[in-house]
Amino acid sequence: MTSQRRRALAALVGAGLLASLGVPAHAADWPQQKPISYVVPFTPGGSTDVVGRVIAQKLSERLHQSVVVENKPGAAGAIGAAYVAKAPPDGYTLFGGTISTHAINPSLYKNLSYDPVKDFEPVSLVATLPNVLLVDPNLKLKSVADLIALLKKDPAKRTFASSGAGTSTHLTGELFAQTIGVPLTHIPYKGTPPAMVDVSSGNVTFMFDQMTAALPLLQQGKLQLLAVTTAKRIPLAPDVPTLQEAGVPGFDVSSWQAVYAPKGTPKPIVDRLSKEIAAILKEPDVQEKLGKTMGMELVGGSPEQLRDLMATEIPRWAEVVKKSGAKAE
Repeated sequence: MTSQRRRALAALVGAGLLASLGVPAHAADWPQQKPISYVVPFTPGGSTDVVGRVIAQKLSERLHQSVVVENKPGAAGAIGAAYVAKAPPDGYTLFGGTISTHAINPSLYKNLSYDPVKDFEPVSLVATLPNVLLVDPNLKLKSVADLIALLKKDPAKRTFASSGAGTSTHLTGELFAQTIGVPLTHIPYKGTPPAMVDVSSGNVTFMFDQMTAALPLLQQGKLQLLAVTTAKRIPLAPDVPTLQEAGVPGFDVSSWQAVYAPKGTPKPIVDRLSKEIAAILKEPDVQEKLGKTMGMELVGGSPEQLRDLMATEIPRWAEVVKKSGAKAE
């Protein structure tokens, strides 16, 4: 028997053994075939991009293979999500999913070019993070109750900004409007910085966004922080009340970051990635950067737990979108 035939026979035997173990043959040498692409569906510098770069770097070290971040922004993450949904399910394309791409967009976009459930394999939840309620300091509001009174009294003030239609900051504002029973006008911006500038200058009354994004303007006194959206206070602002404490009953909203793969990615690969991410989130430097510095709650978890989260979040935000009449095309 020639050496070539022996190698071919060995390959067939190996493939058969892997099949008997429930492991696809093409997954056996993952991830050694080529670099892994980690698609971030937003512009560089935002929370999803920071999370993606931290996870990519750590996965590169643990898998002994390059994990390269690719930014594919647009349409509240829908452009990047659609790209990954069509990628080969071979473990070489990962996706930095968010509450927008995998919970809000399905009900907000009439003709969404991907299905967050049918087109993806959940890998792991990474982190949750609160939004905060920000207003112009020149309004001289002392509490959330003062803001609500202003909104009820002056229709011209019933405006709120967001970093874009379909983002968690947008839908948090819509939920706030529903909860307090005051119709509000949403003004979307192309990103957080211009939205915050217009709030700080009084062109828009308020907005919800992440604490870390607001810190520079808060420190300069150009924005005022009234409340946080989660049920518990946050370490970055321990003296700031939750919306529930401030008199908005039942309000509890957390944005979240997660990792996905294209549907059909072999389970052994998905499980390996999930375990590696869980270990990464326990590393001290990761906890320092994402936890203490950015105010994220590092979670981790199994693919099944992420799937369960989506099963709860998708209908929740569909109801908010339906009641608000919010649309994005």
